Amino acid sequence: MNYVLYAVPFFFLLIGLELLADRWRGMRTYRLADALNSLSAGVLSQATGVLTKVVGLLTYAFAWEHLALFELAEGSLWVWLFAFVFYDFCYYWNHRLGHERNVLWAAHAVHHQSEDYNLSTALRQTSTGFIFGWIFYLPMALVGVPPLVFLTVAALNLLYQFWVHTRHIPKLGWFEWLFITPSNHRVHHAQNPIYMDRNYGGVFIVWDRIFGTFQEELDEEPVVFGVTVPLASWNPLWANLQVYAGLWNDAKRSSSWWDRLRIWFMPTGWRPADVAARYPQAKADLSNFRKFEVPLGRGAQIYALLQFVCYLLAGVWLLAQGDSLAIGGVLLACLWMALGLCSIGMWLENRSNAWRLECLRLVSNLPVLWLAGELGMLALDASAWAWLSAYSLLSLMGLWLARGSATPALTPPV
Repeated sequence: MNYVLYAVPFFFLLIGLELLADRWRGMRTYRLADALNSLSAGVLSQATGVLTKVVGLLTYAFAWEHLALFELAEGSLWVWLFAFVFYDFCYYWNHRLGHERNVLWAAHAVHHQSEDYNLSTALRQTSTGFIFGWIFYLPMALVGVPPLVFLTVAALNLLYQFWVHTRHIPKLGWFEWLFITPSNHRVHHAQNPIYMDRNYGGVFIVWDRIFGTFQEELDEEPVVFGVTVPLASWNPLWANLQVYAGLWNDAKRSSSWWDRLRIWFMPTGWRPADVAARYPQAKADLSNFRKFEVPLGRGAQIYALLQFVCYLLAGVWLLAQGDSLAIGGVLLACLWMALGLCSIGMWLENRSNAWRLECLRLVSNLPVLWLAGELGMLALDASAWAWLSAYSLLSLMGLWLARGSATPALTPPV
């Protein structure tokens, strides 16, 4: 069962309630472009996950079937409780090393790039975490945790983490000592030096207290959200590739072959000495910190929001149908969604060529659908053609109207 798919309506219901709380309390924890960027990264992660989840599933199932030391009963309550706690322990080390090693940080960084902190940030997930993430959960297979139990507790762990991404909930007394809460997770998303690389647990904060990585949120040190090397983009594909690209560029520039190899596995932020000397990187001054923002007209913002809603619905459809689609159809759908979400990101950045890319995307919809049908990737009927034709035509009309919008931005620079 895909628990994330069934949780989607509740995610957006709670986001709506948080927006109402923002208005009621006079807070401003949302900006349209930042929220759409976070949600686009989440949609892209779930879409590509239809293809990449097999990596973790196959390796876990193989290890459980051939290497398990014990035979744990799937129907035993204590096995489920044990697996829930053990998963969070493995998650702690996956998460911690995801902050402490360059190549692992490259996968995880996308979740931290938002300079706002709200429930949409929780859905800002990586599309490349599958590359190494599976390794950290093999101990569960080795002790005999059945795959169904593993998948279920993994989903529950992920779902728990949603509610802690908010600024509206204060410290929760004794609960802070045992569990991850909004307060101690706000610390985790901070770029303040005192807060960085702390509070790694998914459900339980006890691992951080045991292994010395706990930090309390301090009243005298307001949290500044984001990363020390800002993304400065609303493109979800670039969000996933930014750190990889930086590591690749540093590796190419180094004169040492050894440094070119080891840079990927060195502590986060490590750079070859010759590269750091020739290409220094300045850190943000938090005393004068300004969030990334691009002024955009009201019509252009509404256009981006409506386009994202269409891609969100397409992502939900893909999650629901992914297991029944041919691999080629899933791949084509992922590429189509990646192009569209990137185009929306460029539109939000108000790039001069964004409208051209939008036109290209919209006029290519029907040819791509025809190609998918001809290659047997997707089963098409008249309704699919009608819906896509109507969407493309209405979007082109909206694009023409939004391009001429001169209304002041809904989210002015802050």
